[in-house]
Amino acid sequence: MKDKEKTKTENAAAEAAAQTEETTAETGETEEVTDPLQAELEACRAELAAEKDKFLRMAAEYDNFRRRSAKEREAAYSDAYADALMQIIPVIDNLERAAGYGNAGDAKQLSDGVNMILTQFTSVLEKMGIEAFGEKGDLFDPNIHNAIMHEEDPEQEESILGEVFQRGYRRGDKIIRCAMVKVIN
Repeated sequence: MKDKEKTKTENAAAEAAAQTEETTAETGETEEVTDPLQAELEACRAELAAEKDKFLRMAAEYDNFRRRSAKEREAAYSDAYADALMQIIPVIDNLERAAGYGNAGDAKQLSDGVNMILTQFTSVLEKMGIEAFGEKGDLFDPNIHNAIMHEEDPEQEESILGEVFQRGYRRGDKIIRCAMVKVIN
């Protein structure tokens, strides 16, 4: 019985092959019979190549983004630096003019010039968002004051600034320089 089934299968395969040959002879085309696993392998290879290309493009895009961001950061820093210097340069010009008055011997004009320069410099710092702190009589704060001297005075309150040797500066919450002070009590 198995032989009959085997013979029927062989006959059916032979008939299908004969029909394929007849069709090929009539149309002049050759049909390539491929293994389904081979076709699946080729499809997977094509998909892998597409994903690899996509990955390489994304990596190149990220690398370009990183370089562009670094350039923009450097440009922003140099622009901010130049803007700050442009605010300070006129003060230097006025200091040079004041030094010229000092050589002329007119103390009043020199004093007036230095006071105007100090006012101009304070205005420049305000425009840049920098605030000065550390005035005589303020409460001592070790986070923003650098105590270099201490004095006992029973008539004064505790932890009061008695003298300010150098004012401190901050921009927002960032301390640029602590104030150097003498603390009482």
